[in-house]
Amino acid sequence: MVSARPAVQQLPAYRPGRNPADLAREIGVDRAVKLASNEVAFPPLPAVVEALAAAAPETNRYPDNGAVVLTRALAEHYGVDPGQIATGCGAVMLCQQLAQSFNEPGTSIAFAWRSFEMYPLLAQVAGARAIQVPLTPGRSGGPADTHDLDALAAAIDDTTRLVFVCNPNNPTGTAVRRPELERFLDAVPAGTLVVLDEAYREFVTDPEVPDGLEVMRGRPNVAVLRTFSKAWGLAGLRVGYLIAEDPAVAEAVRKTYVPFSVSTLAQAAAVAALASEEEVRSRVAAVVAERGRLTAALRERGFDVADSQANFVWLPVGEQTAELAAALEARAIITRPFAGEGIRVTVGTPEEDDALLAALDAVRAAAPVP
Repeated sequence: MVSARPAVQQLPAYRPGRNPADLAREIGVDRAVKLASNEVAFPPLPAVVEALAAAAPETNRYPDNGAVVLTRALAEHYGVDPGQIATGCGAVMLCQQLAQSFNEPGTSIAFAWRSFEMYPLLAQVAGARAIQVPLTPGRSGGPADTHDLDALAAAIDDTTRLVFVCNPNNPTGTAVRRPELERFLDAVPAGTLVVLDEAYREFVTDPEVPDGLEVMRGRPNVAVLRTFSKAWGLAGLRVGYLIAEDPAVAEAVRKTYVPFSVSTLAQAAAVAALASEEEVRSRVAAVVAERGRLTAALRERGFDVADSQANFVWLPVGEQTAELAAALEARAIITRPFAGEGIRVTVGTPEEDDALLAALDAVRAAAPVP
């Protein structure tokens, strides 16, 4: 009998956000609202639609394996050399490429917890040890929701090849500020690569939260990871990118790239999206404004919601998580629960968020939630 590696057999299956059409049919309603996957609610940018139509006739050919046009556009956009960039099939694939490039059995990957749920799985697949450092309260009396960078630095040992700092953090939405981040980066050994996972960077409004590319400068063991899936609205096309201060880091990541995995359509769409930055900024501003409205409404209902720097908010409801998420789903609202800890809620349209708030009110009326 053929068997997979024990580490692979033990991997939990990744759970994507539930399909709203399936839920609507199941509970007998016209429409369900999905606030689980941190997608933007806007349709694709007009320039993206045009670029997809123009590229479609070329899809009988393999895509440009080096993503030369996209890489050049990114280099110009951020003022870096093309050799510092690696593209991939979404940021999560680049995370896997990083683990493949720098880890092996006997090494370790360090990260805060809870954070992006793929980090421990990447360590497991690579045969590396996962060093999980608990979050700390970001404000006095609040729940544990923020990176403890001093503890993370102390946890790094001579086996640690890779450190992920998710900033803003998924799923809590909190972010670390410049002094703490710079102090941490200066404390990390030169042989350990720190990856600033900035999937939600575009939604940051706190001026004290630095752009990772700024703190990367002059630090050859730092790289920044970003995606077109969130603010840029290309979640269905899967394209992300890594920018490294040391070109050798980007070169190593490119060597573990699955050939042709960033499609022709994805490359064309990403280039078009970059050229539509002003429209993206306008959309982000609308999301940020709605994030503020939703946060205030949730606080009025007694939820201890931190100031989010992403396009989602975190409800730290602890042991009530599963019960509340199920009650919301029964009312056609799909969220992302993390058992025993809290619920991540994507910022949707005003209408979608109003539906969430109405569902919360109905749940509370039926059985009050602390």
